Amino acid sequence: MTLRALALAAIACALCPAPSRAGPCADDIYKADVAIAKRLEQLAAQGKPGAESSFATTHHQPTPATIAGAEEKVGDISEAQATAVRKWMTEARKDDAAGDRESCEKALAQARGLLGM
Repeated sequence: MTLRALALAAIACALCPAPSRAGPCADDIYKADVAIAKRLEQLAAQGKPGAESSFATTHHQPTPATIAGAEEKVGDISEAQATAVRKWMTEARKDDAAGDRESCEKALAQARGLLGM
């Protein structure tokens, strides 16, 4: 498994925590998670391959910070973009938990917009 594939899988997992109860925007969050994961795969497929680091062979799960660093090194997505997408997805989940569908949808639109979706 390449560093890129591992990084994308970890980003997708980080964006897809299982909710304990569904809010008014839960289905939209799920769909956004899937769409974002697909978009990240597309960006990675278009980008340059990266060398596998020694960290990738240690049987540890990558963190969002290591993934962002790896993607930034090969130029697929900037660390600022990855951080902003995570921020907006977190905001959407908070809004969903609070029952605020309108704010949740706005946060999801921001996350999607950062990746050109």
